[in-house]
Amino acid sequence: MKVVVIGAGQAGLSVAYYLRRFELVADEDFVVLDRAPGAGGAWQHRWSSLRLGTAHRVNDLPGMAELGLSFDTADRDLPAKDVVADYYGRFEQHYDLRVHRPVDVRSVVNEGADLVVRYEDLSPKPVEELKTRGLFGRRRKSFEAPANQRAPQHEIVASFLVNATGTWGSPFVPFYPGMGEFAGRHLHTSDYIEAEDFRDQHIVIVGGGTSAIGFMLELENIAAGLTWVSRRPVDWIDRQELDLEGASAAVAMQDEAARSGRALPSIVSGTGVPKSRRIAAGIERGLLVARPMFDRIEADRVVWDGGESGMARADAIIWATGFRPELRHLAPLRLREKAGGVTVGQGAAWSDPRVFLAGYGPQASTIGANRAGRMIARQIMAML
Repeated sequence: MKVVVIGAGQAGLSVAYYLRRFELVADEDFVVLDRAPGAGGAWQHRWSSLRLGTAHRVNDLPGMAELGLSFDTADRDLPAKDVVADYYGRFEQHYDLRVHRPVDVRSVVNEGADLVVRYEDLSPKPVEELKTRGLFGRRRKSFEAPANQRAPQHEIVASFLVNATGTWGSPFVPFYPGMGEFAGRHLHTSDYIEAEDFRDQHIVIVGGGTSAIGFMLELENIAAGLTWVSRRPVDWIDRQELDLEGASAAVAMQDEAARSGRALPSIVSGTGVPKSRRIAAGIERGLLVARPMFDRIEADRVVWDGGESGMARADAIIWATGFRPELRHLAPLRLREKAGGVTVGQGAAWSDPRVFLAGYGPQASTIGANRAGRMIARQIMAML
């Protein structure tokens, strides 16, 4: 196999689209592997009440206009997860991308001039069927996985790898004293399902971005009590939507960190939060006022010491504290630097030119992963 693309969210589909534009054929020249059960990238896992226009902008995929589709004109009354899943599924079918799912990539290792992608095919169809369809570049026998893994693993040998796994599978929760003693529920953004789960409860929401703000607005008339805390002051922007200057600053911060191999900074720290009419109304009525971060957690409350004393009751703490790039399966390639990140420039890992990271750093989906697709596909074609 010439190219393996891991992940079928915005970045992965963008790369696959441009590989098709360069006349590569899915399942013959390249293959797309996706862990999710269906189309839609990370959006399919988001809560049903989330609508387009209430979170970060969802960019159209390249070539989506050919299908007569655009997120700018999509139905705002439908759950965003359903709209994105529908559009992405139609896109995959139209361009014959043949995404294989659910496939869980466990590791990628060096084997001389090649890369070996080891994965678990979680679908019911047998692996022999995939072999006859040409999924493997050259036939490789399966090997037995360690006893603690769920299923036997299989391999694909590839010349190039495009990692487009995003961040949804790697939620970040910071440690605070007393977390283990809390008698209530700890939930991350990725665990949130619906507001009714928190009816008549006292909720503490941690985070300074759009997810935390959305939870505050959604739970306002559901929870018995709401407390919003943020590790840094919220940078409100007096605009309805994110301006290009703010987006450019965030891109520059991400790019500089990626090129230096440092851990990537928070997107919202470089863009600020636009005050939509809904958010401005929440600020005006005193709902969206964030307290400083608490100092410790007790069984049924969070507690401030020192500068701001006091406490807030808590039946649940929602950690809207973001995500980290999901790169565990790339650990055998030893791409991570001592500074905590992967050195990436123009979408390519500097320590291994066979490996590309789509949607990483300045190509993060919230600021336009599509741009990475053409750039990465062109580089791959130049080296084939």
